[in-house]
Amino acid sequence: MSGEARDRIRQFIAARRGDAERFLVELIRTPSDNPPGDCAPHAAKAAALLEGLGLTVERHPVPEPLVRANGMASATNLVIRERFGAGPTVALNAHGDVVPPGDGWSVDPYGAVVKDGWIYGRGAAASKSDFATYAFALLALKSSGAPLGGTVELHFTYDEEVGGAIGPKWLLAEGISRPDYAIAAGFSYEVVTAHNGCLHLEVEARGKSAHAARPETGHDALEAMTAILAALYSLRESFARRRSAVPGIGHPTLVVGLISGGINTNVVPDRVVARLDRRLIPEENGEAAEKEIVACVQAAVKQPGSIAVATRRVMLAEPLKPVPGQERLAEAIARNAEALFGSPIPRHGVPIYTDARHYSTAGIPTVLYGAGPRVFTDANTHRADERVRLDDLAKATEVVALSLCDLLRPA
Repeated sequence: MSGEARDRIRQFIAARRGDAERFLVELIRTPSDNPPGDCAPHAAKAAALLEGLGLTVERHPVPEPLVRANGMASATNLVIRERFGAGPTVALNAHGDVVPPGDGWSVDPYGAVVKDGWIYGRGAAASKSDFATYAFALLALKSSGAPLGGTVELHFTYDEEVGGAIGPKWLLAEGISRPDYAIAAGFSYEVVTAHNGCLHLEVEARGKSAHAARPETGHDALEAMTAILAALYSLRESFARRRSAVPGIGHPTLVVGLISGGINTNVVPDRVVARLDRRLIPEENGEAAEKEIVACVQAAVKQPGSIAVATRRVMLAEPLKPVPGQERLAEAIARNAEALFGSPIPRHGVPIYTDARHYSTAGIPTVLYGAGPRVFTDANTHRADERVRLDDLAKATEVVALSLCDLLRPA
């Protein structure tokens, strides 16, 4: 790419910085909490804003039975395609659904308050900011006049908080898109090349209720669950020896996050349910991890005739694993980011899971990169006072636009 084209990209982004920030403000001010997952109104708002920028937006409503099966009320996926001629297709994916705000905010979570160079609001970092990053990177690319070969697609989806099955996965399964590369929402100071997977399991212990004055006439489901928890925690200790070879990722983890059950204080509990979160490192397989936990749970029950134990998979998100061709994506982004930020940009894994895995599972080279701070916790993602630095939004937009130029050089 010529220096002249690069200059035009930089000039466009600087000139339109205010527009990009106002675009993000409107997205934050339109709630899209998931749950409850009634996200079609936000998609309608986003589509109108994108069309106001001169982009052609395809609206792909997800059929209601699929939406309901995924625990949501409505979802419409948005796709934008900009063709520059023959060449590869690069998809850029960000999600517009967000976790509910929760307590502890110092500002209105839907107010899009700007202070000290940051914009605050639920979804500011994850990942409404990258609606702006990717849309304005595409606009800058169009303005550059650079000779390009290929297609840029923007995939704006609405089910990341419940697993991505009716977002990116659905777009790919329905043949709506089949990109050659994918860039998914991330942060500005790193290129993520792998991430953990996640298995959610429900474990149920069923016994027999009895009066607390005659506990021997019942079968205590809570006592059985206590043994199950002890076995699970013992298994967790062994995970420290299973280290991932991917920089930035440590070892598998297991957290029991929910426990419920019992009838009353004076009754032997007849049913207790626990839900657990098992994080998978990239070297692991979800099916194998589930079998290990089920075996551990079954072995912990000392009176199998008196206590019935069942497990149910709630969700399985396989890890994001490197796919051949990923290095080209990572190199282009890291090179442009290092030149702009003036510091090394690591290429590593992270111990979270995202929609990006759906692209890599389909054999598409995928990385995570977008607007966000150097330190993950500075964004307050999923916490009160979620935020993104406006300088990082502008710089990430420039990095993405320049990297797309490099990836779409004509043959």
